[in-house]
Amino acid sequence: MAVFEVVQGSSPVILAFPHTGTEVPPEIWERLNDNGRLLADTDWHIHTLYAGLLPNVTTVRATFHRYVIDANRDPAGKSLYPGQNTTDLVPTTDFDGLSIWKDGAAPTKADIAARLQGFHQPYHTALAAEIKRVKALHGVAVLYDCHSIRSLIPFLFEGRLPDFNIGTNSGASCDAAIEAAAAGVAQTADGFTAVVNGRFKGGWTTRHYGRPQDGVHAIQMELSQISHLATEAVPFAYDADKADKLRIYLQAILTRIEAVALALKTKGE
Repeated sequence: MAVFEVVQGSSPVILAFPHTGTEVPPEIWERLNDNGRLLADTDWHIHTLYAGLLPNVTTVRATFHRYVIDANRDPAGKSLYPGQNTTDLVPTTDFDGLSIWKDGAAPTKADIAARLQGFHQPYHTALAAEIKRVKALHGVAVLYDCHSIRSLIPFLFEGRLPDFNIGTNSGASCDAAIEAAAAGVAQTADGFTAVVNGRFKGGWTTRHYGRPQDGVHAIQMELSQISHLATEAVPFAYDADKADKLRIYLQAILTRIEAVALALKTKGE
């Protein structure tokens, strides 16, 4: 299987999709239990939600499921949120803390090493190459990491999650103007709620690539799935009416970020 898909564009913005993939190799599928085979923790339909919103944008999408290996986790296995419940580089549980593997079939250290080499590394090699290419075109690149999650997950956070969850590693992963561009739209979006650097401050991708001092900016957008799905349970169906309302604001966010990126390019010349 091809573990990633790349569409090259000429915009300074790159959209990354580490968690929309649902491909699981047969030998790994056989080890998942019935709960794991639901693939419930997918970022359902996010690549569809963003499709066509920004002309000439580059996209890099992992095709493999996060239960194979999580493309947005530190390859060394270091926790992004020490002291808080989360899932591992290769998850052993779902977002509710329930086992996803058959008894005795949990991934071993050898499995993790093989999946790093076969899935995680190729995806990030492709992503890094696109960042380098886009930065060469513009002198600046903005990585916008696309995510979604159920709005209610007591195992991970209290209460209901806001609809827009913007993460910039507390401002360290991008220029303040990029964070402000996203927040300015999200926090005034009619019928939606938003937070900046709340429960989700940006995953490993955002923290690893975001080097604003070097002209590479990274921002994560974690969307509440209730904002664009008919239901946050099986079959996790896409709700076109909901999504169309959300897409208006997502397009505005991407357009503003692109304009900021081009302004940063001009500033640096």
